[in-house]
Amino acid sequence: MLTEIRIDGLGVISAATAQFHEGLTVLTGETGAGKTMVVTSLHLLSGARADPGRVRLGAEKAVVEGRFTVDELNEAARTEVGAVLESAAAEADDDGSVIAIRTVGKDGRSRAHLGGRGVPASVLAGFTAPLLTVHGQNDQLRLQRPEQQLAALDRFAAEAVEPLLRGYRKHRKAWLAARERLLERTARSRELALEADRLTHSLTEIDAVRPEPGEDLRIVDEVRRLSDLDSLRDAAVVAHDALAGPTDAPDAGSGALDLLGTARARLEGAEDPALTALAPRLADAIAVVVDLSTELSGYLSDLPSDPSALDSLLTRQAELKTLTRKYAADVDGVLAWAEESRARLASLDVSEEAIAALAGEVDAAAEKVRAAAVKLSAARTKAAGKLAGAVSAELAGLAMGKARLEVTVRQMPASAQDSAPLTVDGAELHAGSSGVDEVEFRLSAHSGAQSLPLSKSASGGELSRVMLALEVVLAGSDHGATMVFDEVDAGVGGRAAVEIGRRLARLARTHQVIVVTHLPQVAAFADTHLVVNKSDDGKGRVDSGVQSLDREERVVELARMLAGLDDTETGRAHAEELLETARAEREPASA
Repeated sequence: MLTEIRIDGLGVISAATAQFHEGLTVLTGETGAGKTMVVTSLHLLSGARADPGRVRLGAEKAVVEGRFTVDELNEAARTEVGAVLESAAAEADDDGSVIAIRTVGKDGRSRAHLGGRGVPASVLAGFTAPLLTVHGQNDQLRLQRPEQQLAALDRFAAEAVEPLLRGYRKHRKAWLAARERLLERTARSRELALEADRLTHSLTEIDAVRPEPGEDLRIVDEVRRLSDLDSLRDAAVVAHDALAGPTDAPDAGSGALDLLGTARARLEGAEDPALTALAPRLADAIAVVVDLSTELSGYLSDLPSDPSALDSLLTRQAELKTLTRKYAADVDGVLAWAEESRARLASLDVSEEAIAALAGEVDAAAEKVRAAAVKLSAARTKAAGKLAGAVSAELAGLAMGKARLEVTVRQMPASAQDSAPLTVDGAELHAGSSGVDEVEFRLSAHSGAQSLPLSKSASGGELSRVMLALEVVLAGSDHGATMVFDEVDAGVGGRAAVEIGRRLARLARTHQVIVVTHLPQVAAFADTHLVVNKSDDGKGRVDSGVQSLDREERVVELARMLAGLDDTETGRAHAEELLETARAEREPASA
């Protein structure tokens, strides 16, 4: 529900704030006062395109701020709104309400904020979609479009249609995917066969080399080591001989171990305790030298003795470089490319058997789509008569007693350029995302009149009443949402205006309804009456504000709407009568 709106710098409104409540709220005011700007502001909060021409002359920007609550919505709508808030990281105020803001600069730049977070206008639209439905003159014209009429029928029969539509879309997605795979195989069979040959040749080359993960890096280290083999061996031999003595020395005792052993023996045989105390330290030194000598011997024994080992490594390195030049920067990359290529090769089966199998998949998927489409069409056809009857009954109460709405469901034939026709009962049909059906609303305006499409048969006033009747019939599907009507009473008066007021009041039992009206018969049914006042500063600059009216002020405003009779006793009396008549008609309905 919309609880508050603030408008700054929009059209003739420099700054205005309005509070909204449950039930029916009407907005009235003189022509040019800025009533339409309130509707425009709600369009902006709904994510509509920002028009810099709407920015007030002299202002840098226009700002619209709306405060919404979501507790009144049904569970599905609350879930949808909650998902949008969560994805945008938007936060509610302490009272649980959510603030949406739209800013339009005079340079045309637009910004949107939701719950304190900057968001794209599309996110703002996603938030307000379950909350706010604006019916302006352009919105009524949209009712003439076949896709809008289909959406209205589906909304009316949501309980039966929605699960069938979900199933249809699921099967259609699988069918189109299988069909795309088949088309790719058949149209690109030569190209795919060449690709398969190239992949096979490459994988054969890689498999012949049989690279191992990280092998190229290990070989680099080993080649570097073998290139320094002579110097490494000389260093190890000299160090070993210095410690243990040369194995081919003519005299013993030339190594460090022999000298350390001689030194320890002399100290242990000395008579002086100070010398014998040093002997254990020499024993430790001997142990260290023995360990070093042993490790050096092991190192020497591990050094390659085969002079061809380096050549073998260089040959292996050349084989690996052949692969890394073609397929990846290193061996690990080559192995990853090979894995991906094997998977791709497995999907490139272009044999007749593979194509036949794919064609079978397409046929099976098409059969599921066909069955789902037939069920969906049947559900829509069954609901079409009920919707037509319900709307026609509402039109009778809107001073169109002889009018009759027809809702026709027919299947759409596939065009010559249709990329994915579906055969149903021998006919080639267009399988769109919403099924194979198109819906047409036809109106017979009076008894004996030929029924014609809405675009050809309905005047502006009649189209407004059809829109209102349709919303009354569909009201149960979106309990708690806010509905805004602008010019819903265009072209009507007298008894028809009273009936429009009564229908709006009835719609307000389950919805918050906001109506911009110029008819006192409609305004009299309001729970809350707001007036848009216009003032002139004498210099040609007009400003407007929004004021909530009490009962006495409502009498004055209704009298003004009665052909400017606000200063006469007759006008006030007529206004009082309108209010009492509306109150009397509303009370039994709410009892």
